[in-house]
Amino acid sequence: MKKKILVIMLGMVVGFNYSCQKSLLDPVSQTQVADQNGQPFSTSARIQSQVLALYANLRSGQLQGGRFQVYNDVKADNWINLSNNQITASNTWSASVNTTSTEVLNLWSQGYYTINLCNLFIDGMAKYGTPVVGSALAANYIAEAKFIRAICYYDLLQLYARPYADGNGAKPGLPLRLTGLSSYSDQSLAKSSVADVYAQIIKDLNDSETGLPLTNGSALNNTIRAHRNSAIAFKTRVYLTMGKYAEVITEANKIVSTAAPFTATTGVANALQSNVLNVFRAPYTTTESIFSVPFVVSTEQVGTQNALGYYYYANGTNPGNAEFYLNPAGVIADANWKATDARRTNFIYLSTIAANNTKYFLAKWNAPGPYLDYAPVIRYAEVLLNLAEARARTAGVDAQALALLNAVRQRSDATTTFTSASVGNAAGLIAAIMQERNIEFLGEGLRNIDFMRTLGTIPAKSNVQAIDPSNPQYIWPLSNDELLYNTLIGGSNN
Repeated sequence: MKKKILVIMLGMVVGFNYSCQKSLLDPVSQTQVADQNGQPFSTSARIQSQVLALYANLRSGQLQGGRFQVYNDVKADNWINLSNNQITASNTWSASVNTTSTEVLNLWSQGYYTINLCNLFIDGMAKYGTPVVGSALAANYIAEAKFIRAICYYDLLQLYARPYADGNGAKPGLPLRLTGLSSYSDQSLAKSSVADVYAQIIKDLNDSETGLPLTNGSALNNTIRAHRNSAIAFKTRVYLTMGKYAEVITEANKIVSTAAPFTATTGVANALQSNVLNVFRAPYTTTESIFSVPFVVSTEQVGTQNALGYYYYANGTNPGNAEFYLNPAGVIADANWKATDARRTNFIYLSTIAANNTKYFLAKWNAPGPYLDYAPVIRYAEVLLNLAEARARTAGVDAQALALLNAVRQRSDATTTFTSASVGNAAGLIAAIMQERNIEFLGEGLRNIDFMRTLGTIPAKSNVQAIDPSNPQYIWPLSNDELLYNTLIGGSNN
């Protein structure tokens, strides 16, 4: 009898001891949290991890890690497709996408996924997080989330909605989701107008300008995390896309000095590099790189079929994939783009591969797999040309517009100077600025945006016909996934 009681008591002790030690076997993670009852916002480390995760999702290869830039370049006129691979943008290049095309589904999904993460974070900070990190740091973090959300909505508008110039923003835009979704339920939401989505983008960027720090303390963090000048710079792009030129000038004047050499005199000391090659080579953290998405180590690689170098770069020893080569009738045919221009000598090269030895490729991103070249989102050179264009469109042949245009051209080609006589009139100056953008940002995802914001016809290329603004392929169709599950979204945006 005593033996039996002893066994029972031992069992109780073992059970009690196990329950006491279970927390040691399965400790509560300080950064990975399953419990959503405020736990993700219970420590400063967890909150910071969420902020970094927002950047990581923007960095996805389906978004700013490569494909957004690729789609907006190859949709235009400077590229010829080599592979006919529907997974790697051949449908976008040939203007044959539909609601179930890979690019249409994936960019929509990644864009809204990242937006939802931003919304959940902003909501959580308001409810739980601010007392944990303090009001100043909370404002900083929320500003970063709003900056990322603004980029995502801007990116989605460029592909799935009619340009702002078509009806002054009155056309159907996107479902404007501003509250985090954390459970499965009917989340149907009608589209807001293009103007309403742009208004939210500007609001987010204005809030970001107020909440972001003047500097992040190091060249690396000033490149890969948002600071005040990042929000201002991106506003110049947004306002230019909307055709609001006075607002472009107002924003650009905050970070561009009135005369050459043009620099930002407050916040991060953004400025052009003296050599454009430096922007695209390690460590990728120049003062010109206002905001880029990083790939620092192999564990951060964007994935083979997403990287910019995978699409555009090839050489004799490591041919890579080189899905696209430069259209002989595109920008490289511009007689005013001199052979001695540093952007030609550094980035444009004739293939040495026998099968392609008559084709020119782009070497801005020249690291082979695992493709760790940073992907630029916005550079100081763009801010200068945004300001130049806005001034030309509002003031004609303007002295500062000419000086800004010359600053970008002459850092790569000191032998060319644009003057009032050489451009002739406002139209000539605008044409020179647009062509400078075509040269400077080749492969960086601005070419199609430049056509669409001015309601221009996308020129023909190879066997692909020209696409005018009335063509349904001028913009992408909406994602079939959204059409299936969102009962309020309605039909096409065309």
